[in-house]
Amino acid sequence: MASSPARQGAPPAEFALPVHPRNPGTPLDLSWVRSVRANRSAIERRAATIPRRRTVKKEYQAAWLLRAITLMDLTTLQGDDTPARVRRLCAKARAPVRADLLAALGAEGLGMRVAAVCVYHALVPAAVEALRGTGIPVAAVSTGFPAGLSPMAQRIGEIRASLEAGADEIDVVITRGHVLGGDWPALYEEVRTFREACGDAHIKVILGTGELGTLRNVARASLVAMMAGADFIKTSTGKEPVNATLPVGLTMVRAIREYGERTDVRVGFKPAGGIRTAKDALDWLAMMKDELGDPWLRPELFRFGASGLLADIERQLEFFVTGRYSAFHRHPLA
Repeated sequence: MASSPARQGAPPAEFALPVHPRNPGTPLDLSWVRSVRANRSAIERRAATIPRRRTVKKEYQAAWLLRAITLMDLTTLQGDDTPARVRRLCAKARAPVRADLLAALGAEGLGMRVAAVCVYHALVPAAVEALRGTGIPVAAVSTGFPAGLSPMAQRIGEIRASLEAGADEIDVVITRGHVLGGDWPALYEEVRTFREACGDAHIKVILGTGELGTLRNVARASLVAMMAGADFIKTSTGKEPVNATLPVGLTMVRAIREYGERTDVRVGFKPAGGIRTAKDALDWLAMMKDELGDPWLRPELFRFGASGLLADIERQLEFFVTGRYSAFHRHPLA
C-alpha cells in the first residue's frame, strides 16, 4: 500500500462537533416560495452524471469510506426494537470498524466513531446510558413518526419527552398534506412550533419526499422548512415507498445553496432510506462536494440516515485490505 487512508483525506482524530451557528430562520417569504421551479428532466440528467463524473479508487476510496462512517446517524427504527438492541447498536457506534482493519489501514489513531445514534423516542434512555461519556449524540424521531398525523399536542409532547430523556437532536416529521395542498403558512408554523419546542437541541426536518408528488414541491418544502429554522432538512423517514434518491437530493441541496446565498446561513442535509451500499455513499459524497463544497463533508452539515450501510462499507474496507469480500455476518450492527 503506497500510503494509508489516514493520510488520504480521512477525518482527524477529534470528532466532537465544532460549534456551528444554528439556523435562526427567517420570516416566511411567500413570493420567494412561489417563485421556485424545478426542471425534472434537467435534474434527472444531472443526477445521472454523478456516479460517472467522480470515481475514487484504492486508498482514496478507503479514505472516503472512512469519512462516510463519521457522517452516519446509525439508526434502528424497527417495530421490534428493544433496549438490548439499542445497547448493541451503541457499542457498534463507539467502534464502527474492526480494530484489525483500522490497523491495516493505518487508521487506528483516528478514534473512529459515527456522527450519532438515531432511535425511537421511547428508546432514548437506553441510548443515552449506553453512549454516556462518548460524546456521540442521540437523535430521536418524534412528532408522530413516520406519518406525522397525530395531534399537535401529542407531537410536541414527544419532543419534550425525548429532550427530558437526554436526546441531543430531534428528527421531526412534517404534515405532507400542507405541501400537497400548497398551504405554506401552515407548514411554516408547524416547523416553527417544532423548532421552539426543541430548544437547544438541533432539529432535522423530515420532508417525506417520496410522498410529495413533484420535485417542485420538494424544493418549496425545503425552503419553507429552512425559513422556519430547520438545522437540517432530511429526505425521508425510510418508511415511504420511495426514499432518498439523487434527483431529490440534488433538488434539496440546491435549495440549501440558494438559502445560504440569500441569508448567509448554512443548513445541513440528511438523506435517509435506501442508502445501503458503499457505492451509494460515494455517490452522495460526490454530489455534496460538487454542489455545496468541502464544508458539507462534515457531520455538522451532512449525515447519512442508515442502518445496513455500515456493514457494506466494512466489507469494502476488508476487501481493500485482504483482496477478498467477507460475509455480512462478520460485520454485525446489533
